Amino acid sequence: MTTVAPVVWREPVQDAWVDYNGHLSEAYYVLVLGHATDAVMDAVGLGPDYRAAQDASLYTVEAHVRYLEEVPAGSGLEVRSSVIGVAPKLLWIWHELWVDGRLRATEEVLGVHVRGGSSAPMPDDVAARARAFLVDPPAEASGRIRPL
Repeated sequence: MTTVAPVVWREPVQDAWVDYNGHLSEAYYVLVLGHATDAVMDAVGLGPDYRAAQDASLYTVEAHVRYLEEVPAGSGLEVRSSVIGVAPKLLWIWHELWVDGRLRATEEVLGVHVRGGSSAPMPDDVAARARAFLVDPPAEASGRIRPL
């Protein structure tokens, strides 16, 4: 596969997200990574307009987070996201959370496309846009979420 620029999401650590050790609390890693999933959804055509018009969305059905290094209070967060698998009803996303040039966490996410409450294939144009972000799964991927 060719190299594809990741979808990038940036936001600062909020004071309320800092735990009693002075670092980003674990629940807020997942919140920020969820915001990055939303950015991927927007990039592939599953944004708010699509969701409203189609009564469809992407539901996370499995995720695996690795907490690699602490994130200090006041940090600027950058999540770099890639698509590592696409199937008719499924989207597999890889997130890397970076602070000050250092990888602090990763997350693998498996999302299922849902329309009207049931799993359904993504429209062809959405699947094509998702494939445009497709890269090989990194070696660090856990393998717990099976390749598509």
